[in-house]
Amino acid sequence: MSSIYSAPFSPEEIAAEGLKPEEYEEIVKRLKRHPNKAELGMFGVMWSEHCCYKNSRPLLKQFPTTGDRILVGPGENAGVVDLGSGEYLAFKIESHNHPSAVEPFQGAATGVGGILRDIFTMGARPIAILNSLRFGSLEDAKTRRLFKGVVEGISHYGNAVGVPTVGGEVYFDPAYTGNPLVNVMALGLMETPEIVKSGASGIGNPVLYVGSTTGRDGMGGASFASAELTDQSIDDRPAVQVGDPFLEKSLIEACLEAFKTGAVVAAQDMGAAGITCSTSEMAAKGGVGIELDLDLIPVRESEMVPYEYLLSESQERMLFVAHKGRQQELIDIFHRWGLNAVVAGTVIEEPIVRILFQGKVAAEIPAMALADNTPIYHREVLIKPPEYATEAWKWTPQSLPPCTRAGIEIQGNHKSWNDILLQLLDTPTIASKRWIYRQYDYQVQNNTFTLPGSADAAVVRLRSVSESHLNKGGKTDNDQSLVPSPQRGVAATVDCNSRYVYLDPYEGAKTVVAEAARNLICVGAQPLAVTDNLNFGSPEKPVGYWQLASACQGIAEACQQMKTPVTGGNVSLYNETVDATGTPQPIYPTPVIGMVGLIEDLNLACTQGWQAPGDLIYLLGLPIDLELLQTTSSQSAESLQSLGGSQYLATIHGIVAGKPPVVDFDLERSTQEVTLEGIRQGWVRCAHDCAEGGLAVALAESCIAGGLGAEITIGVETKTTASVERVRWDELLFAESASRILVAVSPEQQSNWESYLSKHSRHWQKLGLVTGEDSELRVMTADNQPIIELKITEVSAHFFNGIERRLQV
Repeated sequence: MSSIYSAPFSPEEIAAEGLKPEEYEEIVKRLKRHPNKAELGMFGVMWSEHCCYKNSRPLLKQFPTTGDRILVGPGENAGVVDLGSGEYLAFKIESHNHPSAVEPFQGAATGVGGILRDIFTMGARPIAILNSLRFGSLEDAKTRRLFKGVVEGISHYGNAVGVPTVGGEVYFDPAYTGNPLVNVMALGLMETPEIVKSGASGIGNPVLYVGSTTGRDGMGGASFASAELTDQSIDDRPAVQVGDPFLEKSLIEACLEAFKTGAVVAAQDMGAAGITCSTSEMAAKGGVGIELDLDLIPVRESEMVPYEYLLSESQERMLFVAHKGRQQELIDIFHRWGLNAVVAGTVIEEPIVRILFQGKVAAEIPAMALADNTPIYHREVLIKPPEYATEAWKWTPQSLPPCTRAGIEIQGNHKSWNDILLQLLDTPTIASKRWIYRQYDYQVQNNTFTLPGSADAAVVRLRSVSESHLNKGGKTDNDQSLVPSPQRGVAATVDCNSRYVYLDPYEGAKTVVAEAARNLICVGAQPLAVTDNLNFGSPEKPVGYWQLASACQGIAEACQQMKTPVTGGNVSLYNETVDATGTPQPIYPTPVIGMVGLIEDLNLACTQGWQAPGDLIYLLGLPIDLELLQTTSSQSAESLQSLGGSQYLATIHGIVAGKPPVVDFDLERSTQEVTLEGIRQGWVRCAHDCAEGGLAVALAESCIAGGLGAEITIGVETKTTASVERVRWDELLFAESASRILVAVSPEQQSNWESYLSKHSRHWQKLGLVTGEDSELRVMTADNQPIIELKITEVSAHFFNGIERRLQV
């Protein structure tokens, strides 16, 4: 085998393609020759982490991927679940982190375009978009620029293409300075007689290139997404694609029309790695080969060479395999929509990707070597947790200043609990995201059931998209026509508390899955399945791989416990910013969980705001009462309810330490089950998960959403010295935990509700009642001593202006 040093490329040229010396040696071994420039580029993009998951694939195998409702799992463009009543939902999440760091507008915009193509490539019409975003501190001018650009890019593309952006989450933390995360999730309803797969078949079948033209934009985007960001990354702007949402709208309609003809054998979006990825993946999945002639590809720039054709990531392009003899039928459809469509190749028997250019073979590589039989790295996981984690776990609440019912002394300044709550509500991570979602058209298509900011999850009304429907094998039952009830809906959420995962990747990842399910439950949805986006630092560093491996183990266990199989997702590694001194700064490990659920009757769906004065407020799950807390679970009270990793600890005390709360899955399932049954019976009128900021913030958010006040009693008597001595007031108010849901029930349903709870749950307590408009949030002790007293108008002002005022600097 030839040495790398006798190669026609220098070590620097090989490294520039994202390849290691030993990987180049493997390429030579497989080809039995040195690659040419185009082939080297093809291997560079297809063997990047972004495309082949060479560091994460062994870890992903532990995820549960099957279930009664799973029609399509990992390996296709998107997962598909059976909603019943003849309806099928495709959904997927993808990242566009590195492009958004150097060109936030186009990076975010093309992230939206790419995930939408994953959905309609399956034969589904996109019905909703959600996003999960991470930025540094808004006090930083560069962060504000990135933040504004990303939001504008999402808005631009989603609004123009006509798909509503209905929900999401946004976190701000210095850990993301310079390396924002832009994860986009999309949902679609199947509209074609069959689920469209990506495996090519039929020797001699024509291969069609459809959509936009090919240019030099997006060159090497997959490799760019698999490397750390540096001060020179701004020079990689050509690796950021440029999108056209109006063309994509035409592409959606043309593709769905084409799929319905039955003339399409297989389809693949040209996303990361463009023509290289689409040809090799379609060939590998079908066990065949593809021959493609670059001279037939529509271009927007002159004098392009094969390397540029093959690595271009120009947007809004697709590759089809058509039934022989029906290609003109498809071409006519795309021309009618004003799009390019040409026969550019053929399915061949030999399982290779053969690229022709100017009458010669420009590249010839076994398809499996590019798309499936790629390098896999089985790395050693640290036996012991790294030092940063063990040091953080030593923190205890006893190191905080003492506190009383009146407040706490912080660096010589007394702060009341009113002050603390207002400061938390003003924190951008907790504050209203109104400035963001007001820029999105979240009501286009007229099926958005809950408005952004009003509920714990997004809810979209289901409506019939086709008279035909699919059976579980993905085929049409032509002898039936099911018209679903207009009262059904699908719920979706994206979640990740990355501070938890940083402090304890295994336990933190479990809480992410549990919270996603809890958010769906709070709107009245039964959780069905998961798509995940694993955003981590370098897996080549022992700490980075420990975080990734531990989080994957936690996700696998939690998805098994919650019966929410994983249908696919995305892995984004090397999320590190190399500063001017050459020191890489990784982000917090951020495994975002996208979860979907089904609501059978939208008339019973819940939002998070109080509904009427006089309604009774209950806390389900982990109780506030200290005595009950000790008897609720086999876990210790300290592990279930914690200031460790809390928003309070980070915002008020500037500390990121401690152990995050642990999920007790028996308690979690019980809490979710009684909440969902209460909603389905019509007893529960609103529901809200207790998350960042703990009970006090959750109460405030329900007050703000409903425009009503609340009077709450916490079971502590200030007259009893022993009781007071055991209390850390900040733990009662702001400690975070899994398995806590606030609900409100009308007085007329109190008897039915409490009778049901007494038979089915030990984990509940009545906290108080909803009060009228222009009222207050009042949290009192058992002997009627005030802890928090705030006008709802004041609470709302801090909540709604937290982001806006920071952008006016």
